[in-house]
Amino acid sequence: MDPVQQRILKRLRRVGGGRVFTPKDFVALASRAATDQALSRLVRSGAVRRIGRGLYYVPTISKKLGIEVPPDLDDIAQAVGRQTGSRVVPSGAVAANRLGLSTQVGATAVYLTDGRSRKVRAGKFVIQLKHVAPKELPAGGRTSAMVFQALRYLGRPAVDGRVVRLLRRRLSRQQRRELVRDGQYAASWIAELACRVAEGREIPGDG
Repeated sequence: MDPVQQRILKRLRRVGGGRVFTPKDFVALASRAATDQALSRLVRSGAVRRIGRGLYYVPTISKKLGIEVPPDLDDIAQAVGRQTGSRVVPSGAVAANRLGLSTQVGATAVYLTDGRSRKVRAGKFVIQLKHVAPKELPAGGRTSAMVFQALRYLGRPAVDGRVVRLLRRRLSRQQRRELVRDGQYAASWIAELACRVAEGREIPGDG
């Protein structure tokens, strides 16, 4: 195994298995040509899987099921964003499903991006990246954007105390702080709910 492969594997082991990455993620380790060659060899050896053009992940086996765990769809979408230098956020339906606020899920996961539209296949799933104007993407960090998208998708009348409690349990303390900070860029009702999630306050009159 050449030095570039060793450096890439060392970096991947620190990050953990299952994460999706692109050659651009290793720009500090070696030249692009050397990185591409190293990744090709790692794919042939089975140490790394190739999802699509310029997209890879380290396969992991579920200890409980004993089968290979497919890469996370959101991780794939974010890797495409890094690959293309564009911002990518889940559509409202995808965000609500990932946060456990909705059980609806389709074979195609739609993400919004300020980059070009494209489709990426990952096993039986398809990620559709849909180009939108930058102003249509929610501001804030990755988790905040997902929460804001989910809330917009559900709509104010459907957001009750159960949703607030579920989000509070789902998000870490740091993520809840970021939610309040990023709420200044969202609609007023979403900003208010962000504060309720962070502070654990119930919605008045909620049964």
